[in-house]
Amino acid sequence: MPLVAAAALAAGLLTACTGSSTPQAAGSTPPTPPTASRTSPAASPSSGPAPLTVDTTSGRLHGLATSQAREFLGVRYAEAPTGDQRWTMPTAPPKPVGTVEATKAGPSCAQGGSAPGASATTSTSEDCLFLNVTTPTTARTGEKLPVMVWWHGSGYTSGSGSSYDAARLADQGHVIVVTLNYRLGVFGYLSLPGLAGSGDFGLADQILATRWAKRNAAAFGGDPDNITVFGESAGAMSACALLTSPVAKGLVNKVAMSSGGACQLNWPRGGLLPDVPAQTPYVALADSEKLGVTEAGTLGCTGASTLSCLRDASTADLLKVFPVFSDVLAYDTPLLPENPATAVTDGRTLPIPVLSTSNHDEQRAFVGGAQKVKPYYSAASYPTYLAQAFGPDADKVAAQYPLTKYPNPAIAWSTVITDASWSCPTLAGNAALATHGSTVYGGEFDDPHAPDISGVTSASFDPGAAHAADLPYLFDLLGQNYLRGTAQTKLSAAMIDYWTSFARTGTPTAEGQPAWPKLSGTGGPTLQLNPTEIRTVDLAAEHNCAFWTTIPS
Repeated sequence: MPLVAAAALAAGLLTACTGSSTPQAAGSTPPTPPTASRTSPAASPSSGPAPLTVDTTSGRLHGLATSQAREFLGVRYAEAPTGDQRWTMPTAPPKPVGTVEATKAGPSCAQGGSAPGASATTSTSEDCLFLNVTTPTTARTGEKLPVMVWWHGSGYTSGSGSSYDAARLADQGHVIVVTLNYRLGVFGYLSLPGLAGSGDFGLADQILATRWAKRNAAAFGGDPDNITVFGESAGAMSACALLTSPVAKGLVNKVAMSSGGACQLNWPRGGLLPDVPAQTPYVALADSEKLGVTEAGTLGCTGASTLSCLRDASTADLLKVFPVFSDVLAYDTPLLPENPATAVTDGRTLPIPVLSTSNHDEQRAFVGGAQKVKPYYSAASYPTYLAQAFGPDADKVAAQYPLTKYPNPAIAWSTVITDASWSCPTLAGNAALATHGSTVYGGEFDDPHAPDISGVTSASFDPGAAHAADLPYLFDLLGQNYLRGTAQTKLSAAMIDYWTSFARTGTPTAEGQPAWPKLSGTGGPTLQLNPTEIRTVDLAAEHNCAFWTTIPS
């Protein structure tokens, strides 16, 4: 079922839980990470700096140079999906004549929320299918750098590629990074009977942008045969779905997903947010079409004229139903012929290397956001939420997760849902991918003092390593480095090493850090990324996964 909530809940909780607050960057100015290329191959002594003007399918682009990177911003990869093109599959634009100034990011796609790390913002632009290319200043003509294509998260309903400043990642890892916008909410995931592309417009945007990156890689000094799609949250859920798509073969060589659950995320009633139905990140096309028809009706669009009526509607009117279209990426479609969760379990996936991580305290981002709106979680309400979520097994869960073990009921509930709906499903999905042919590297981000980029901290609530807390370790968010102190900076450098070496060779390695072992099954081993010590752990034991196999999902 899709995420459907009352208006106040949608407006309050969804923005609170997807990072509408400015990150809590406490303390002094964060130290600048080392800028030396940590894993770069030596460039030819005779080669010169890579140019700031390059010829691409989107025109002759003139970018800008910074101390860390070359940047080509606001590159149009698809025609504007507006007017009669609303809810059509994306198409590449004609190549413009002359030089295109690529020095300013394009507008974010229409949305009512914001990306993690950004101040609260909205966008009403539907002409938004732009991408950004970042390459290291150390790149030299003739190199063939790995290309990493970032699919951002935030529930399929907010975010933009330009919110993720990739200069640090590109410079330290000596890679090319492409960040992109894709249609969100009702604009990206509407389904209607007979509408081609229903439920998958956002995914189709992501795929077309990735094709653009592959086709134009050489122009920037990249290797078109070494493309890694990487993403977080909804971006990772989409990247996992890509592994099950017939279009993936020949398009992508590796996938790295953070907090994407290896396609297995599954929240019980009230699990993701208070009082919302059980859901997964994917929905059958038939159910998606029912949702589309229902929501169109609330805007007065019915019958044979539904689509034309919706295309005539204002962006502002469509934003009224926007939050409903969260976690409704459709399957039973040409792009996703079957439920990605089933395809992973049964082994019908592209057998390419996968790096798949989760965060130690995923659910705290959502619980902390809810608690700031209203004190939902208390000793009195805890049994009620357990009963809603787990029915006849609620007493078993209560005995396994007694309130006496935790500092407060909100942390207790966070732990239940983190284990049941995030960590254990992720491990199971990782193991399934490994069983069916992929080389899989499983990881867990675990900095208990990570920057609170979702702004959910309160006097009684510690977010720990919450959902999206790993993002500042790979990116500067809206150009800001939120890391604090030497330990976090060192962990960031290690993570950039691991991610970019995975993109380069398919094996994640980091200078001076443990080897990342291949996943051999649900018993692990999993690499835990902690600023004090990077080490292997038994994720199943850490998150009570043996217990959760006894509780029906």
